[in-house]
Formats: sequence, C-alpha cells, structure tokens
Amino acid sequence: MKRSLFVASALLCALATQAQAALKVLACEPEWGALVQELAGDKASVYVATTGLQDPHHIQARPSLVAAARGSDLLVCTGAELEVGWLPVLIRQSGNNAIQPGKPGNFEAAAFVRKLEVPDRLDRADGDVHAAGNPHIQTDPRNIALVAEPLARRLAELDPAHAATYQARSADFLARWKGAIQRWEKEAAPLRGTSVVVQHKAFPYLEQWLGLVEVAVLEPKPGVDPTSAHLSTVLAGLQARPAKMILRAAYNDGRGAEWLAERTKLPIVVLPFTVGGDEQAKDLFALFDDTIQRLLKAAQ
Repeated sequence: MKRSLFVASALLCALATQAQAALKVLACEPEWGALVQELAGDKASVYVATTGLQDPHHIQARPSLVAAARGSDLLVCTGAELEVGWLPVLIRQSGNNAIQPGKPGNFEAAAFVRKLEVPDRLDRADGDVHAAGNPHIQTDPRNIALVAEPLARRLAELDPAHAATYQARSADFLARWKGAIQRWEKEAAPLRGTSVVVQHKAFPYLEQWLGLVEVAVLEPKPGVDPTSAHLSTVLAGLQARPAKMILRAAYNDGRGAEWLAERTKLPIVVLPFTVGGDEQAKDLFALFDDTIQRLLKAAQ
C-alpha cells in the first residue's frame, strides 16, 4: 500500500514538474500567440497581451500584464515600433532580465520581414509614422511563414530539451501553411486590381499580396481620426479614382467609414485583422479564410 502511494505521489510530482517546465510565453498580439501555439503545442503556455478588438498601438501596462511579463521566458512581439507606446514600460516594470531587448527571450517578428512604407523622413507632425516601416506585417500570410522558422529556432534555443518537437511542428505547420497560401491566392484571384479605401494604413501587406489598389485613406494622418473636412476631400477624390469597397480593422471606430459609405453606397468590409478579430477567425488559418471570403463577398 505504501509503495502504491509512493508511486502515485512520484507520478503526480513528475506531472507537476512537466507542467511547470512548459515554456512561458508572453505574446504582444494574438497572431503571434497563435503562431507559438502552432509551433510549441503543449510545450509552451501562452499569455496574449491584447485581443483582436484592441488597437495594438495603444495598450496600458496593467498590473496583470506586468505580472505575466515578470514570469515569462519569452516575449514575442511585432516590433517595428508597433508597441512603442507601452512595451518599453512593460519590460522595465517587469524586472525580468530574460526578456530585455537583445536577450534571447525577446523576439521581434518584424525583424524577419521586409517592411513596406519605410519613411524618408521622421516628423511627429505626420502622425504615427514608424521609423522602421509599416508594422502591420501579419496581414500577408507569407510574412507569417517568414517568422515561423526563426521563432521555432528561438523556442528550441530557450528549451533545448524539446528542440526536436519544435522542429517537427514547424515543418508540419509550414507545409500546411504553404498549401493554404496557394489555396487563398487561387480563391482571391478575382480581387486583383480592386480599388479600396482604407480607414488606417493597416493593409499595405495585404494589398501587395492580393493586388488590391489603395486609392484613399480615411485618416488624414496615421493614427489621427478622420475629420469632416478630410472625409469631404476623400469623397471628392473618389470621383476621379473610384473605389469598390472600404476596409477597416475590427478594432477601428467605424463612424468615418459609415459616413463615406452612406454617400458613396460602397460596402464596408470589417476585416478581423488578427486572430480573434471576429467569431470566425479562431486561429491563423481561419483568419485568412475569413479575410478572403469577406473581400470576395464585397467585390461581388
């Protein structure tokens, strides 16, 4: 009886140790949390700092987030100054040396992607302009693929005992992802050349991937809410360069898009923008399934 109790106790301790050994990951945005889950499975516990209905530019370093950062082995964020308004404060308040910039526990996805819209000059009068280029890299699935392999290597570096698992899961994910990209590109072929109005400069990577043509932006400057005067200017400009639809992210305030839609009869396409941006976008694959279908429906 004592031996049985000892064996059971040892088994429980082993299971507890395994659970505690899971790599603790803090992801700044849902897309990177979802990617870590694809690559790590049960080898990592993932805490996501934001939701698909939050603007990742503007987040508060709340106490629960600081606590999550303090206990993390790996911080996975977009970088390229997307989180510049809150992430440095979060890292500093966490007191966690492992996730400081330059440490193996600090991973910036944008470092592995060629950025678009890199500015020729920097002036705060131009709005929220990012020195490293547009940070919204996750709207092109090819960028997700570029990030996946180095992220898997980083997971293996921090957790060498499970390196083979990360390598195998990365290979499996990339094979499935490549097939999905081919399917999405085939489905989205009718969208090539479609002219769009965007609320925020959030979609250059999506536009480049699918061949969409951006003809107007509702924000007069990045991060600045549209004014009545600017919306009137956009409306007048559409006489010369007509559009087929208005795009905005799920977290954007929809009033400017609605104002323009009422006067132009253009459909508003609310894109999930990231995992969890709507009920359909439950993971990375569903995110792009939903995005393509919403665009195609509006284009019909």
